[in-house]
Amino acid sequence: MPSHENRPITDLGTLKALAHPLRMRLYRGLCVARTATASHLADQVDEAVSLVSYHLRKLAEHGLIEEARPQSADGRERWWQPASDGVTIRAENFRDEPEQVAAHLVATRLFHDQRADMYRRYLDERATWGAEWNSAAPDSESLLRLTAAELTELRAELLVLARKYEARGRAAEADGDTEGRENVALHVNGFPFRV
Repeated sequence: MPSHENRPITDLGTLKALAHPLRMRLYRGLCVARTATASHLADQVDEAVSLVSYHLRKLAEHGLIEEARPQSADGRERWWQPASDGVTIRAENFRDEPEQVAAHLVATRLFHDQRADMYRRYLDERATWGAEWNSAAPDSESLLRLTAAELTELRAELLVLARKYEARGRAAEADGDTEGRENVALHVNGFPFRV
């Protein structure tokens, strides 16, 4: 049964396992689907089932995903689910050695590149979503003057707000209310900069 908390990733091996482009796409797809087989995920990422199965096993070896209860009567199918609601990766856990710093940087860039690709895909397909979704989708930038402590507080408040809406959506779906619901990615970056 998956944990309802984000799993903190603090070891280099798990970070490297997740920082593989295909594995991250599979992990993200599994987080959206909640349960899936290698065949389902292979269709999503347009890769061979055998390759997807291999990478799912690698994610499972690091405790990022786990076997799920079968969702069909076909006993040959192996179902997977995320082992937690998500992961948390903090730079402070990867600054002791140059290899850790480098691995964290590579992983962070991969995650941000994939997020940017998701957003670019939305922009390319925006016309197909209709006026209601286009009006609802936020696209803003705020340039703030904060201390590190205030940015930490803002991050925590945004996370609480996002989790509130995630819980609301999951509860509605559990009650069968799927009308008008779509997967929504919310990417928030806050970082210091100098002009």
